Amino acid sequence: MLNREFAPLAERLRPKSLDDYVGQSHLVGKGSVLRQMIESGNIKSFILWGPPGVGKTTIARIIAGSLKREFFTLSAISSGVKDLRDVIDKANNNRMFAVNGAPVLFIDEIHRFNKAQQDALLGAVENGTVVLIGATTENPSFEVITPLLSRCQVFVLNSLTHSDLDVLLSRALSTDEYLKQRNITIQEKDALFGFCNGDARKLLNILELVCATHPDDPIVIDNEMVKSSLQQNIALYDKNGEQHYDVISAFIKSMRGSDPNGAIYWMARMLAGGEDPLFIARRMVILAAEDVGLANPNALLLANACFDTVHKVGMPEARIPLAETCIYLATSPKSNAAYMAINAALAAVSATSDAPAVPLHLRNAPTSLMKDLGYAKDYKYAHSFEGNFVDQEFLPDGLQNTKFYKPGNNKKEAEIRARLQQLWKKYEY
Repeated sequence: MLNREFAPLAERLRPKSLDDYVGQSHLVGKGSVLRQMIESGNIKSFILWGPPGVGKTTIARIIAGSLKREFFTLSAISSGVKDLRDVIDKANNNRMFAVNGAPVLFIDEIHRFNKAQQDALLGAVENGTVVLIGATTENPSFEVITPLLSRCQVFVLNSLTHSDLDVLLSRALSTDEYLKQRNITIQEKDALFGFCNGDARKLLNILELVCATHPDDPIVIDNEMVKSSLQQNIALYDKNGEQHYDVISAFIKSMRGSDPNGAIYWMARMLAGGEDPLFIARRMVILAAEDVGLANPNALLLANACFDTVHKVGMPEARIPLAETCIYLATSPKSNAAYMAINAALAAVSATSDAPAVPLHLRNAPTSLMKDLGYAKDYKYAHSFEGNFVDQEFLPDGLQNTKFYKPGNNKKEAEIRARLQQLWKKYEY
């Protein structure tokens, strides 16, 4: 049994019920799907996907405390196939006694399970031997095998807002047995919220660290005190790898900022720290599409080839294609025009409550009735015209002449802009 008196602050304050849970109102707020599932006790297999410190494990523990059925916990970091099979065998043997439903198996960091481990889990989920709750900081689409993913609902958790963090901060000072005995005043919160980056655990760890390094009361916490405490205790602050997302952020921003030296340094930090090289490769695929984009379309091809190569060869050789791709992306011209275009188009779709009908001339007409109704009428087949182009309307009513794509200021997209200027006068390229 955990001695909460000597546990870290984040553990001492971990909520035991949904009413005490902070954040993720879209999942655990009144009337939400996940809350209804938990309160009804009718739990189906699901995966919680979100950044660190936003309440994934807490949800699992709340379920463990509220359901009257067996609850098993595994960490994919330290558990292997044998551990998994032992749990499944135990659940299967006790199945006839499970009057309240199948046992629940919580797997933390499920993205770290390899294919063989996930295959070993699949059968137990499929036949109902266990109900799976997985927690991951990685996109399940990439990290969880398709057959397992198809049997689980995926719930997305978001970084905590400043309002959420403010609630946690006030709760810590007013309810924790140690902190409420101290004379603590929070004068400034910018550094506290800035360093924690939406992570509740990190916020409480920083608060605990600042209080520990300033044992004399009264203590007035401001931005400089937070920064000073973190600089003096950087090893303590990073002992659990909490800078993981800070380093990947620095890596991405260095490549986006066209600095190959900064980018290769942060990559080296991650590799030296044991980071999964596929995690790094995947982030470069995203950056190639989002930040290099049409300024250098070959970047996405190279990044994708890098991902495949890293998957095939593994470390330590994988460091070479990783470095090559990192430097290539950092030194490539940049454009986020495609990224901005799809965001603008999605915003237009979201802003339209009733989706505009597809214009008749753009509709398919596979039957004579559809042709009689005007489907495909007046459609102009581009290849029948000079230059394989003819001016016609491709947007629905209400969106005519809307320009979603705006070419970036680089050599490649200058060529694209020139062609669009020639073809489309109405868009004013």
